[in-house]
Amino acid sequence: MTDTVFPPRPTPVIPVEGTAGFPVGRIFCVGRNYADHAAEMGHEVDREAPFYFTKSAHAVLLSGQDMPYPPRTADLHHEMELVVAIGATAKDISEADAMNVVFGYGCGLDMTRRDLQAAAKEKRRPWDTGKDFDNAAIIAPLRPTADIDHLTIKLDVNGKTRQQAKLSDMVWSIPEIIADLSTLYTLQPGDLIMTGTPAGVGAVVKGDVLHGTIGDFAAVETTII
Repeated sequence: MTDTVFPPRPTPVIPVEGTAGFPVGRIFCVGRNYADHAAEMGHEVDREAPFYFTKSAHAVLLSGQDMPYPPRTADLHHEMELVVAIGATAKDISEADAMNVVFGYGCGLDMTRRDLQAAAKEKRRPWDTGKDFDNAAIIAPLRPTADIDHLTIKLDVNGKTRQQAKLSDMVWSIPEIIADLSTLYTLQPGDLIMTGTPAGVGAVVKGDVLHGTIGDFAAVETTII
C-alpha cells in the first residue's frame, strides 16, 4: 500500500436493514423532478432530459444526528427525497435493465443554502456552495430492494407537514434516471441517487426538528442546532 502524508478520510457508511453497511461512493442529485416543486421555484419541467448536480460523499450526515446550522447562509432549506442506492456497475444500461443495478432505497434530505444557490444562479455560476457542503446529505438507513411505486413521501417540521406527494408523481422514473445517468457516468456500487423533492420546500432554523418518511422505511431525522 502506498504511504500517505496523512490518513485518508474514512468512507461514509450508511446502515442497511438486516445486513452490513453501505459504503458511499458518489451522490448524484436530480433537479426539478416533481412538477409542483419546479413550479414553486419558478421553473417549468424540461421533459427532454433530466439534469443533475452532485454532492460529495463527505457531505453525508447519518439520520438521527444533529445538523449544525451551516455558515454563510441565512436561508437553509429542506428538500425531502427518495434515495436510490446502486449495487452493481452500470454503463449505457437500458431502462428495461436499470432496476437490476438497484441495491435498495432510503429516505434522504437534500439540505440547501438557498441564498447561495440563488446568487450563483443569478450570476450563471455553479451551485456547489449552495448544495455541496458539510452535512448537506442526511441519509436514513437503507432498505434492500422493495416495491416503492405506491408509496408516499412526506416531511414534517416540528410535527407539521411541509412536504407530501406520491413517488409516482416524479417526472423522471427511477429506470429513466439510471439509464440516463449511465450514459454520463459509469455507475458503481456505492453510488447514491437523490431523486428530487416535491413541492413545499422551505427554510429551517436552529431548534427545528425534521422527520421525513417514505412508506414504512426508516425515517430520516435531524434537529438543526
